[in-house]
Amino acid sequence: MSQDEIADRLEATAQLYEDAAAELERAVAHCRLAAEHFRNGEVPRAAAHAWAARGHLLGAEARLDEQARDHARRSKA
Repeated sequence: MSQDEIADRLEATAQLYEDAAAELERAVAHCRLAAEHFRNGEVPRAAAHAWAARGHLLGAEARLDEQARDHARRSKA
């Protein structure tokens, strides 16, 4: 594998982690909004943000799972 191919693969992996981090940051924002709405008695709005947070967590998990599967494929064991 050439140095350019290695660099491209590492950049793709780094981008995957950046994408997962962005999903997690969006989840955090939705969790904070859900908490605020629950405190204000706005249950439907709170629930909507809670579900959005869960969706972002699932998105981050999917990206991390993708990287784990790629790592397993490349494993020499």
